[in-house]
Amino acid sequence: MHYACDHVHLRSRDAVKAAAFYVAAFGAREVKRVGTDPVQRVVLDLGGLSVFIEQAPAGIAAAAATPCLGIEHIGLRVADIEAALADLAARGVPVKAGITERGPGLRIAFVEGPDGALIEILERRPV
Repeated sequence: MHYACDHVHLRSRDAVKAAAFYVAAFGAREVKRVGTDPVQRVVLDLGGLSVFIEQAPAGIAAAAATPCLGIEHIGLRVADIEAALADLAARGVPVKAGITERGPGLRIAFVEGPDGALIEILERRPV
């Protein structure tokens, strides 16, 4: 049996605004919108990964604070973590944890996306 990643599914109080964040901050491309008034779902292509952002109804609980069980964060790889964090900070994206060395050739940082989504920015260098 072979498994391949198909998509990440997020929920947001404002799916259109959340999608705009991923487009502006990370260069995602909007692929389509499903439903109208309000939109039911916005589909993005984020570096080859399909991201579904669903419009959440009012009764849906907020995300659990991290660390937590289940899906905790999305990891996005970059070639230059300093440049990426400077760009994100200039765009007003909140930095949750600055750059740390996590082992030979691995540096990470965390930023916050819409609805409290935790997003890891990571740089892998040859060892």
